[in-house]
Amino acid sequence: MYVSMIIYIGAVLAANYTATWFMPLPIFGMVSVGTLIFGVTFTQRDRVHRYGRKAVYSMILVAAVGMVLESLFLGVEWRIIAASFLAIVLSEAADTEIYHKLLHRSWLQRVAGSNLVSIPLDSLLFNLIAFWGVFAPAMLTSIVFGEIATKFATGALAALWRPTQNIQNVPA
Repeated sequence: MYVSMIIYIGAVLAANYTATWFMPLPIFGMVSVGTLIFGVTFTQRDRVHRYGRKAVYSMILVAAVGMVLESLFLGVEWRIIAASFLAIVLSEAADTEIYHKLLHRSWLQRVAGSNLVSIPLDSLLFNLIAFWGVFAPAMLTSIVFGEIATKFATGALAALWRPTQNIQNVPA
């Protein structure tokens, strides 16, 4: 559990730090370097689900505190921190509740089902809050689309990282 929590918190902080570093993503639009990192958070959080909602929400809280410290000490812009905080709280709460409704399903079905909601929600919320007025609407659309595609890809790779038979159905 602690390894997944550390990876999750580290990925959130690294993603915020690199959220304004963009690169083109062929076919899918633009993507920030932070998105390449952040995609693994969805699956790491899903790994912590087997220890219950309290563990998941505690991990999110620690990441939120880390975001504030990151802004104060590393100069990450407050708009990035605010966007990240709101997107994480809303999208990951939705993900957590959906994941727990799917406990009777296989590991990959739980991950895919919860990510189908949380990844687009996170991408829309974060980018609209962080970059509204910074980018033209067409560029913002390209960024959102690129981020959704990237988060699904990195999340899927992270889900396959460990054998699925080790992921048990444990009710909250």
